[in-house]
Amino acid sequence: MIPYGKQAISQQDIDSVIEVLKSDFLTQGPQVPLFENKIKSATQASYAVAVNSATSALHLACLSLGLSKGDVLWTTPISFVATANCALYCGADIDFVDIDPISYNLSAAELEKKLIYVKQHNLPLPKIVIPVHLCGQPCDMEKIHELSKTYGFSIIEDASHAIGGKYKNKPIGNCEYSDITVFSFHPVKIITTGEGGIATTNNLKLANKMALLRSHGVTREDELMTEPSHGAWYYQQIELGFNYRMTEMQAALGVSQLTRLAEFVDDRNRLAKYYDDKLSNLPIILPKQIKDSYSAYHLYIIKLKLTDIKLSHIQVFDALCIKHIGVNLHYIPIHLQPYYQRIGFKSGQFPMAEEYYEQAISIPIFHQMSNEQQDTVIQAIEDILR
Repeated sequence: MIPYGKQAISQQDIDSVIEVLKSDFLTQGPQVPLFENKIKSATQASYAVAVNSATSALHLACLSLGLSKGDVLWTTPISFVATANCALYCGADIDFVDIDPISYNLSAAELEKKLIYVKQHNLPLPKIVIPVHLCGQPCDMEKIHELSKTYGFSIIEDASHAIGGKYKNKPIGNCEYSDITVFSFHPVKIITTGEGGIATTNNLKLANKMALLRSHGVTREDELMTEPSHGAWYYQQIELGFNYRMTEMQAALGVSQLTRLAEFVDDRNRLAKYYDDKLSNLPIILPKQIKDSYSAYHLYIIKLKLTDIKLSHIQVFDALCIKHIGVNLHYIPIHLQPYYQRIGFKSGQFPMAEEYYEQAISIPIFHQMSNEQQDTVIQAIEDILR
């Protein structure tokens, strides 16, 4: 089986983790702040807060921006459910903006249209909008940022797929067009810490809030306490926080993996170009590289031209599985999930997202994939479609 995604672990990665296991610190040691500093350098952001997952980072980002009951968050229906769930964790409401048919990202045009409509009808405007850089391809952040100034919402970039990518020749995560950017380090992502996530920002207040909330809302900082310290042992819980801390082992792995970030993203772009060249004459739609962007290519998604082939979506998917090609589908539209249907969403509300779902297949792409493996995938697709 050729997997759709796979981590690349080197001896350097292994040695880095072993070194931590032999040290005095397994949690809350020097590796986490080192990893945060390396991420700041890689993204050109002012601050970085490492946590145990991107889901945790999304939750803390929402809380730091004051999202709560009575507020509403908008995002794309084509993402993993965590992107929407973070609003519900805060007691807020959730809504979606349909996708762009070319990039499959949240459509800036549809966002503007929806903002105009809700304002004209005196409906609640979003407190936060979360664009998702699907596959590593950045959204139209400049346009979304312009809209945020007009309509007064904050922006969290869900860049779980996109570390190492660029927008307007600057690294994704620099937060020029957003308040906070969130990355994921799950094993199939660009770099991995096993599980793990990080939030970058240029706002010290937001960074401090997220750092406080990731560790139970507890502080030892004198200036944050309500009374003088009782002694060296003293701490205070000043917020209702969580145990969202990243471990030293995870951070050490992340530090090591970051040394190969550019190599990993270059490899993925090379693999994507090979697919582009070899698959161009088949009845499928290939992913487009949007102007002013450099995709991290976490995923390579094809869309079937179902009117041009004699097979259904599921027949093509199953046939690839039978040929031991590890395909997947990213993602089932969130508004079609049973939980979201129970809270009021219905089929037909976001037609571009639903059309995408009926045609999309994620085919294998990972750092160490060989052209021979790609040729196997390409031949399988050709055999099935022809």
